[in-house]
Amino acid sequence: MFSETAKYYDLIYDQFRDYSRDVDLILAFVRRFAPNAGTVLDVGCGTGRHAQGLIQEGGYRVDGVDIEPAFVEIARERCPTGQFTVADMSDFHLDRKYDLLLCLFSSIGYVKTRERLQATSQCLADHLTPKGIALVEPWFTPDAFLPGRVHHIVAEAKDLTIVRMNSSVVRDGISFLNFHYLLGGEDGVEHLQETHELGLFTPEEMREGFEGGGLVVAEYDPEGLVGRGMYVLRRA
Repeated sequence: MFSETAKYYDLIYDQFRDYSRDVDLILAFVRRFAPNAGTVLDVGCGTGRHAQGLIQEGGYRVDGVDIEPAFVEIARERCPTGQFTVADMSDFHLDRKYDLLLCLFSSIGYVKTRERLQATSQCLADHLTPKGIALVEPWFTPDAFLPGRVHHIVAEAKDLTIVRMNSSVVRDGISFLNFHYLLGGEDGVEHLQETHELGLFTPEEMREGFEGGGLVVAEYDPEGLVGRGMYVLRRA
């Protein structure tokens, strides 16, 4: 999904995402629900920014998995003490269990179907210690997602200007985000395009998927990190 744009990811997301604030909010959840946690698995870890923050601010041992190999390489360089693995969140099998599982940035939406949501929940449950918790940041619900709007971000670095613009449509319960990138530099302007597909689940479908995979909702925080909510999950 990000194979051509992974190296620009941090520059773009630094324009609007406050990772330090994210980590503070994550630690607040941990203090409430798993104060003795020491190990973390970031599922859909991206470039490892949250992992890095938890290592530096919380002193945790943090590993990660992501389906995008380029992200995993960046995360490995950023967090050399962790083990980062290329894997699909709906079908990964590590030989370790963790006190805290993270699935942030609405990555859970990429599973797209209720069947894969349940399979992902089973993977999370299988890698969670008995007293551990999973924090899952959902994608939009069908009612909350507003297709057709155009969004854009401008990011600049030395000798590089990036404009990312996207539109969206909904078909059969899936949101399709069509991203266009204009990369301007000394050699001119390059255009890249990618489409992201994320499932739109109702709260009831989310809970059913979690429960079908062996997890229970300990709490739902409607705000979460950026207003999309946060599920706090335990093993059933």
